[in-house]
Amino acid sequence: MEYRRLGSAGLKISEISYGNWLTHGSQVEEDAALACVRQALEVGITTFDTADVYANTKAEEVLGKALKGERRESLEIFTKVYAPTGPKGPNDSGLSRKHIREAVEGSLRRLQTDHIDLYQAHRYDHETPLEETMSAFADVVHSGKAHYIGVSEWTADQIRAGHALATELKIPLVSNQPQYSMLWRVIEAEVVPTCEELGIGQIVWSPIAQGVLTGKYQPGQPHPQGSRATDETGGADMISRWLRDDVLNAVAKLQPIARDVGLSMAQLAVAWVLQNPNVSSAIIGASRPEQVTDNAGAAGVTLEPAIMKAIDEALRGVITSDPALTTEQSPPTRPIRG
Repeated sequence: MEYRRLGSAGLKISEISYGNWLTHGSQVEEDAALACVRQALEVGITTFDTADVYANTKAEEVLGKALKGERRESLEIFTKVYAPTGPKGPNDSGLSRKHIREAVEGSLRRLQTDHIDLYQAHRYDHETPLEETMSAFADVVHSGKAHYIGVSEWTADQIRAGHALATELKIPLVSNQPQYSMLWRVIEAEVVPTCEELGIGQIVWSPIAQGVLTGKYQPGQPHPQGSRATDETGGADMISRWLRDDVLNAVAKLQPIARDVGLSMAQLAVAWVLQNPNVSSAIIGASRPEQVTDNAGAAGVTLEPAIMKAIDEALRGVITSDPALTTEQSPPTRPIRG
């Protein structure tokens, strides 16, 4: 495993991090989830990412149980706040002072720890003044309940405004967590340059496009049993946009490229995002321990310019890069669980 600084902060994290979105507490049984975390530790992963909303808090509980007994100083535990986790109510979501202060206490309890290494705003809250949100995060940091602050799927302008307030409040806003893969490159035009200027690192999610970049989905063929595309609890909805024939045919062209550099398709996809110097870590998820081992093989890999060019050629016509799509990630009103 290789380790990188999180933006310009002094914190170092494993360049492959383990995330439990759509797995722990929902898609896989707890024993399998615990086995995946143990394998992540075995291959040198020290960075674990979750959120209170994942499986409606159950994912945090499973991760806390899986990491119990490990040396806390050797781990970097990240979680997020924004989406609703309780009953339908006007203050059960968002980034108000009330919700942040209450949510962090719940996350600490479920994760069985007295501090969070990185506490992240899961989306931008248009209904709460940014000054209120950042002041609440400052309280969390200054009370010792979190070391660093991050955001997820914020636009370049939102990141710049948040960073200015964080600087004024003397708290370290050090990261952004966006979707990023060979197929989804919307952060490259605006978010990455802004973050490079401000010393903010990317912790990217879905580097293998929910599994599509592994090559296991074939055009015109039934989806593999047990795959995310057959998960009716949420996974199938998320992956559906990548299951078009034009995308799957383009992805198939990556197979000889991966073979020529001695990587699996998943390793090639994870290695690709790590070629971006603004990426501090790529989040992988898994339902089986062997998937963790395979993905971790992307650590330390350097892809030559000719390989990067060949990847672009293979995927020509199916790459999404419009920076305006980041704006769509944060709804104008807070989500309320039905």
